[in-house]
Amino acid sequence: MSWPAGRWHYRRSLASRVALLTTMAVGASIAVMALGAFMVMRMQLQSSLDESLLNRATKAAESTALAQATAQDVPAWMLGAADVRVIFITAERGVSADNVPTFTLGKPELAVAAGRSPSSIRTVADKDGARYRVATVPAGSGQALVLAQALESQDRTLRKLGTVMLVSGGLGILAAALSGWAVATNGLRPVRRLTRSVERNAVTEDLTPLPVGGDDEIARLATAFNQMLGALTASRDRQRRLVADASHELRTPLTSLRTNLDLLAQADTDGGLPAEARRELLDDVRGQIEELTTLVGDLVMLARDEQHEATVTTLDLADVVERAVTRVRRRAPGVDFDVRLEPWAAEGDTTGLERAITNLLDNAAKWSPPGGTITVRLASGVLTVDDQGPGISDADLPHVFERFWRSDESRSMPGSGLGLAIVRQVVDQHGGRVVVSEPPGGGTRMSLSIPGATASV
Repeated sequence: MSWPAGRWHYRRSLASRVALLTTMAVGASIAVMALGAFMVMRMQLQSSLDESLLNRATKAAESTALAQATAQDVPAWMLGAADVRVIFITAERGVSADNVPTFTLGKPELAVAAGRSPSSIRTVADKDGARYRVATVPAGSGQALVLAQALESQDRTLRKLGTVMLVSGGLGILAAALSGWAVATNGLRPVRRLTRSVERNAVTEDLTPLPVGGDDEIARLATAFNQMLGALTASRDRQRRLVADASHELRTPLTSLRTNLDLLAQADTDGGLPAEARRELLDDVRGQIEELTTLVGDLVMLARDEQHEATVTTLDLADVVERAVTRVRRRAPGVDFDVRLEPWAAEGDTTGLERAITNLLDNAAKWSPPGGTITVRLASGVLTVDDQGPGISDADLPHVFERFWRSDESRSMPGSGLGLAIVRQVVDQHGGRVVVSEPPGGGTRMSLSIPGATASV
């Protein structure tokens, strides 16, 4: 099975990838260094041989004994090396030599003999493929002295050098691979420990923070993971608390609803209830169903840890407050509303804000006595709702916006204890603030502030 290009590499372990990349980098470095050293050595040997041949050829050409001898009588020892072949050429391409190799001299050598070039040196090969280094210098009028030295010894030296470099490079690459694997294995040990801890947390759902040591990248990664674990722990605790509180709050209306339905069923079996009693019992059932509907809606809204998808628009907060006041007036006809609103442009979710403001007004209406007045003011983006109720004790103030919290005085009154919690959640989502205080005339004041929009309505 073949993997797409580039994907197979990432299916390997991180340690093997680090070791492989280290080996490739070291191998490339060794190859470049070995090739550079080989080329330098080759050039150095070639330069030394050229210099030696030219020096010996020049000295031989200037020798008085060589000038008086014929080409056939020139011994090799006069040139300082027995492996050198001596060749005399003339401008007319005449050749006389001692053990002349079977290669052909050409224009560079004839140019030296004719006086058109001070010297020449090049590599030629004979018919058997043997290579020679040929140096040519002038040797009198119309002739030149050619020294040819076989390159077999130099080639053998270079082959040995290449073999040594190849073996040394292979051993170096092997050592680099082993060192890279050892470094990768030891260096990635904290990553493996972190991976095992994360996998254990995922399997066991144990959200215990991981131990953090040092201040390197691994420590920062562990710290970030601990922060995520903390957020997950808080979310799980909120979820469990919500489920526990919801089950407790749902149990009461469900039990009451079941009891009323059992009474209806038993009454029908026994001959039925009087019309008035039956109507009261059905009204009670209808009220319990409405309470359950409200409670479920509140639970769904509070269960969202993040703001639900909603259309965020630029709105006039005064219009939102006016609609909420109209709705609560229908619910609480025995309470008066003193409303004064100033326009305030804001950006947000109209439905969510209206729900939160309605909850504030419902809470004020619930605590206000019959014939009481609820004062509603909106100025500079701050909405204040004052009721004429008994107020909130100092001991209860920290718990006003908690989910399902209800004071001792409110347990006999309708409500789920979620209204003000929803207010705080909506206000927080809009970047606002809600606080509780006591107005000068007594009762309770709820102050809600929403940031203004960047552009006017």
